Amino acid sequence: MDTLWQYQFRIILLGDSTVGKSSLLKRFTDGIYSDVADPTVGVDFYARSIDIEPGVKIKLQLWDTAGQERFRSITTSYYRNSVGGLLVFDLTNRKTFDHVREWHREVSEHILPHHMVYILIGHKSDLSRDRKVTRDEAEQLAADLGIRYVETSAKCNSNVERAFELLTRDIYELMKMGEISTRDGWDGVKSGLTAKVLYPAEEEAEREKSCNC
Repeated sequence: MDTLWQYQFRIILLGDSTVGKSSLLKRFTDGIYSDVADPTVGVDFYARSIDIEPGVKIKLQLWDTAGQERFRSITTSYYRNSVGGLLVFDLTNRKTFDHVREWHREVSEHILPHHMVYILIGHKSDLSRDRKVTRDEAEQLAADLGIRYVETSAKCNSNVERAFELLTRDIYELMKMGEISTRDGWDGVKSGLTAKVLYPAEEEAEREKSCNC
């Protein structure tokens, strides 16, 4: 039986084939890494929960999408029901970095009028000698897109936890601000059986003042 969770966030991993999306997910969800990975066909699903703050457990439903063009018609149908996206590129493959803007534009257009919370991931940071994209370039792209940037390595288990936790926390903070909420017919965010009621900071302070218990 699943541990009770307050919210479920659907997160989608985006990027070209072979950038290491499946390796990141397997490291994050199962704590394992393999040098041999079969290409994702369509969409694979993973799940893991994070305690984002005391008393608040977030269940992450993670969607691993195929990067090949022939699967694009399948994966685009999943964009709308995602609240967060990891834009992943391979630090040793310049083309995968150049395609990030295309992925960002395609997803953003498919989910209009809604928005997705993104984080940019430079993967395979352990292969420093083969690096083709500088940190400055990647940070500039992230700044242009208005999102965070993190460099990861599934092989060395570097910053993998941090990347997913940062994205989860950004989504949760936007929920507390009222910019993201659960909606009928949308599975990006779901409330659990023990959903925490979120109030704007000012209203929360007033509620605490008026509480006589």
